[in-house]
Amino acid sequence: MADLVMTSWSSQRVLVTGATGVVGSWLTRRLLDEGAYVVALVRDLDPQSELLRSGTLQRVAVVNGELEDAVTVERAVVDHDIDTIMHLGAQTIVGAALRSPVSAFASNLTGTWNVLEAARLHASLVHSVVIASSDKAYGTAAQLPYTEDMPLQGRGPYDVSKSCADLLATSYAVTYDVPVLVARCGNIYGGGDLNWSRIVPGTIRSLLQGEQPVLRSDGTFRRDYLHVDDVVAAYLLLAEVARDGSHSGEAFNFSNEAPLTVREIYDLVCKATVGSLVEPQVLNQAEHEIRDQWLSAAKAHTELGWSAQVSMIDGLARTVGWYRDLLGH
Repeated sequence: MADLVMTSWSSQRVLVTGATGVVGSWLTRRLLDEGAYVVALVRDLDPQSELLRSGTLQRVAVVNGELEDAVTVERAVVDHDIDTIMHLGAQTIVGAALRSPVSAFASNLTGTWNVLEAARLHASLVHSVVIASSDKAYGTAAQLPYTEDMPLQGRGPYDVSKSCADLLATSYAVTYDVPVLVARCGNIYGGGDLNWSRIVPGTIRSLLQGEQPVLRSDGTFRRDYLHVDDVVAAYLLLAEVARDGSHSGEAFNFSNEAPLTVREIYDLVCKATVGSLVEPQVLNQAEHEIRDQWLSAAKAHTELGWSAQVSMIDGLARTVGWYRDLLGH
């Protein structure tokens, strides 16, 4: 297990990219509660974002701009004396990346190298960088679960953007000693996810509004699902580990190691939301998506002492409660 060196966030100055997203909102809130000074790099604001709804936005310094603008990223680091960067900002929707690959590559690749370059240029300030990646970085594998020693071989635009971003992180660590670690998670769920095309929020919203939920795939695709609170804990842990340099440039998988088919997670969401099963409309239209993906978290267990703490039942109960409040049910 890693020998962690940080005992308090109260003296840390943290830049969070993607702070308005589902993980970014809860991560920012947790950092503030732990006493950190937080800067949020924000491009667009959604009034339904947990960052705004919770009042968290009023507690942080905001830098307005895009990840693709190197000057903006560097300014955020320099003007606020940033020592820790949590890089969550990205195009995170597979379908959107498929429709607009250039935009996805600009956000996920240019944005990542801008963050890494700012950390390289200002090594006297930045002592820890966490890159939020995805199981999609592995691409299709003949054998599952994914382990960190598997090759990165994304094929679709989103998958390729994640494979390349991870390689960029490794390059900056090996070549320039940038203290960066990569977090690879499967499907993240929890309150605050406003991407309604995803199975958990989309199903909850449909059920609460009395509509028939929709499955984009045939329901047999298999994924692992991790609650946002477990992801936040993983990112905070990685930020601490990055500071001692013992794992610099490495990636860690985070998973509850209990993969479910889309239909299985759908049924669990139904039970959590309305107490019974509702027959969905099955479109079977998922394109350019990897059929089966799940992760081994053995490395995180052994070397970091991390394990998922939120059960699926408890996590879905928390999640449904958040959407009931959002949608007035």
